[in-house]
Amino acid sequence: MNRETVVAEALDLLDEVGLDTVSTRRLAKRLGVEQPSLYYHFRTKGDLLAAMAAAAMAPHADAPLPSPEDDWRAWFLANSRSFRRTLLRHRDGARLHAGSTPTGDLDRIRHKMAFLVASGLPERDAQMAMLATGRFTVGCVLEEQAEQADTGSTDGQDLPPDVPALDHEAAFEAGLALILDGLAQRTLPG
Repeated sequence: MNRETVVAEALDLLDEVGLDTVSTRRLAKRLGVEQPSLYYHFRTKGDLLAAMAAAAMAPHADAPLPSPEDDWRAWFLANSRSFRRTLLRHRDGARLHAGSTPTGDLDRIRHKMAFLVASGLPERDAQMAMLATGRFTVGCVLEEQAEQADTGSTDGQDLPPDVPALDHEAAFEAGLALILDGLAQRTLPG
């Protein structure tokens, strides 16, 4: 049993039972080990959750970085969509990610920021746009996953007939377009 195996099994457990029910006791039983043996790899449950969050974000963290010739708008949309898809890969993925610190991802974040600034965005606006879009995305996915947990679907089946069901992807895209439109107005000439 190594750290990667423990994290992979913990993510599988998360998908089966949800974040509220993940425990080191359940994980140890799943792995066929005594609970204290998990502390060899993770001192606390918080350490385990942080490792789970980092592993769950791997698909987004491994996405290609922008190149100088890329259109910043197209990249911004693709980056935000990748983040959303990654959060949706695991049950309670947004809750697992919320509040985590991307310490292992700082070079990638710096590269993305430098790309946006080189594309004509003021540095502070680029920072705030990335932060706001990240939080917007986490919030959208939190709502979507909460609805899935409550009803087992996202089709709005419990709504009154005169209230249209929310299309989570369409709502995300609409909000993302508003953020991008606002950011585009802040680009520097040149």
